[in-house]
Amino acid sequence: MKALATLLAVLLIGGAAMAGTTVPTSRAQVTLSFVPIVKEATPAVVNIYAKTVVRQQSPFAGDPFFGELFRQLGPGQPRVENSLGSGVILSPDGLVVSNYHVVGRATQIRVALNDRREFRAHVILADKRLDLAVLKLDGAHGLPSLPLRNSDTVQVGELVLAIGNPFGIGQTVSNGIISGLARSGVSLGGRGYFIQTDAAINPGNSGGALVDMSGRLVGINSSILTRSGGSNGIGFAIPSNLVAQFLKQAEAGAKRFQRPWAGVKAQTVTASLADSLGLDRPEGVLVSGLAPASPFAKAGLKRGDIILTVGGEPVDSPEEMLFRMTTLGIGTQTQVGFLRRGTKATATLSLIAAPETPPRDALTITSDQNVFDGLALSRINPAVIEEMGLPETAKGVVVTATHGSSGQTGLKPGDVILGINGRAVHTPAGVRRAGQDMRNYWRLLIVRGGQRIRLQFSL
Repeated sequence: MKALATLLAVLLIGGAAMAGTTVPTSRAQVTLSFVPIVKEATPAVVNIYAKTVVRQQSPFAGDPFFGELFRQLGPGQPRVENSLGSGVILSPDGLVVSNYHVVGRATQIRVALNDRREFRAHVILADKRLDLAVLKLDGAHGLPSLPLRNSDTVQVGELVLAIGNPFGIGQTVSNGIISGLARSGVSLGGRGYFIQTDAAINPGNSGGALVDMSGRLVGINSSILTRSGGSNGIGFAIPSNLVAQFLKQAEAGAKRFQRPWAGVKAQTVTASLADSLGLDRPEGVLVSGLAPASPFAKAGLKRGDIILTVGGEPVDSPEEMLFRMTTLGIGTQTQVGFLRRGTKATATLSLIAAPETPPRDALTITSDQNVFDGLALSRINPAVIEEMGLPETAKGVVVTATHGSSGQTGLKPGDVILGINGRAVHTPAGVRRAGQDMRNYWRLLIVRGGQRIRLQFSL
C-alpha cells in the first residue's frame, strides 16, 4: 500500500507541475485529490435528451417498378428516435457544446443540469464533419461554465477526467491520462483530428467534457474504438482549440461553420517516401498538387514542397494541416514553414474561404415535361465541395436536393452526375436539357460515396 501511495503521489506531482495544482502531502490528500476538480467541473457538464422524427423510407425507394408501387400505397409512417448524450456549458447565458451525432438532427432537445434544473434547447450551429454542435438553452442565465485550455499545450501522460452520462445512468466521472495526440482518421466519417485518452468513455459520454487537473476543458469526448460496444480504454476527444473556433462562429451568428480553404493535394511523408526524397527522417506533408487560387500557391509554395509547420505548429498529416488552419480561422495571416529541395523556408499564408469559381449556377428543375422535375443541382466548385463534403477532386454537377417525382430516378443529394444516356454533362443547365428528351429508358453515370455507379430506370 505504501508503494501504491508513493506511485499515486508521483503521478499527481507530474500533473501538478503542468497544471499548477497543489501537490498532496498525505494519504488522505491523495485519496481525495480529484474531489475539488470534480466539484468545480461537473456543474458545467449536462445531460442531453434528444428526439428526432424521421420518416421511414421504403427499401424499394428508387426502384423503377416497386418504388412507384410503394409510393402509391402512401408515405412511410414517421418514427421517433431518442438519443442520450452529454454537453458542456461554455458561457453563463447557456451556450452548450455537444456532438453533432447527439443533437444535429434533433427536433426536440431537453437539457438537464447537474442540479436537476431542465431547459429546452435548440441548435444554433452544427457541423456533421466536425461532429460538433452548439445549443442555446432557452431562458438560461448565470450558469456555471468551463474555461477552455489551449489544447496545443496538452502533453501525453497528463492526468485527465472524462465527465458525461454513459448509458443514460446519470453523470459519471472517470479518470485516466492523455494517451496520444494528433490522432486522425478515427471519427465516424473517417476524418478528423483528436486527442486520445484511456479515461473510460462509453455510449452516452458523447459530447461530454475531458478536463485537466485544473478543471479546464481540453476536449469534447466524441468516439471510442471498440469491438464490444463498451470502453476498451481508447477514446477520442475533439481538441478545445477547435471547439473555441466553433464557439466563436456560433456567437457571431454564423448559420454554417466556415473552414479556411487549402486548395492543396497533399500526402503524409512516410518512411519510404522520405527515403526516396533523400530526407533524414519522415516529417511534414508533401504537396502533390495546387489549385491556382490556393492560398499556398499565392504564398509561393510549389508542387514537390514539403509543408512542415502552419502557425508555428508541426503538421504531419493532411488532417493535421487542415486542423491547424481551421483553428486559426478565415481572414488570419500566419506563417507556413516548408522544405524545398533540402532547404527550409517560410512564407506568409493568408487564410481564405473556399472560392465560388466557377459559379455554381444553382437551379431547380420545375417542369412536368422533364424527367428530372424537382431536382436541385449545382455546378461543383471549391465552395460547393466544402459545403457538401465532396472529394477535393470532384468535378461536374452535384445533386443538392430531390423533390417530387425526381426521387423516382434513384438520385440522392450528394450524387455527382457525370453522364446521361451516354453523353457527358458539365452544368446544371445541361442536365435540364437532357431531361427534356422524354424517352422511356434512362441510363445515368454518377459518383456516389467515391464509387462510380450506373443508374437505370424506365418511365
